[in-house]
Amino acid sequence: MGVRVDGGLEGPVVRGVRVLGEAHLDQADRILNEAAEGADPLRLMRLFGITKQTAMRYITAAHPERTAKLPR
Repeated sequence: MGVRVDGGLEGPVVRGVRVLGEAHLDQADRILNEAAEGADPLRLMRLFGITKQTAMRYITAAHPERTAKLPR
């Protein structure tokens, strides 16, 4: 799966999720790939030690068609 990266003044954005630095870009890529495979926020939280808000950002980035109508 290819990842679209846009540069910005505050750091690159990987499919809507802002990351800082090369190491974070690698981790963001792994999390995004896992989100694309399963779309399970609890699994992302357990695997990567991220918060529920961060997990949902990755799920939304990986599956915008499934989460477009969820309240924010």
